[in-house]
Amino acid sequence: MEKKAVENKIVVERETYERNGKSYFSYFIRGNIRGKDIRVLITPPDKGGFAVLDIVFGNEMKADLVLNPYEMKDETGNIIKGNTYAVRSVDADGTVYECKIKPFRNSDKMLLNMLLNK
Repeated sequence: MEKKAVENKIVVERETYERNGKSYFSYFIRGNIRGKDIRVLITPPDKGGFAVLDIVFGNEMKADLVLNPYEMKDETGNIIKGNTYAVRSVDADGTVYECKIKPFRNSDKMLLNMLLNK
């Protein structure tokens, strides 16, 4: 299946925080579900992915969320559908930078699904 940008243009944001005297970035998606403001925490698939996210974001604090839909059959023949996620930015010269991401906790996954399906 083909990757697609989210139609309603959801962005992944980052902000700095300090821990043990060092600065780090946290990554999240803001949204509103049933009148309640939410933050979906995002993380790369492994710890090395934070360096990749730094490259994707460059000097910016926002980048686009990209969905990669998938389908597969389980042993019983049932079709399982879902999405994998990535964050993407494009330089002025057209160079694309992309990193896979995932919701941080199960609750973040549920919130992201609600946000995408509203």
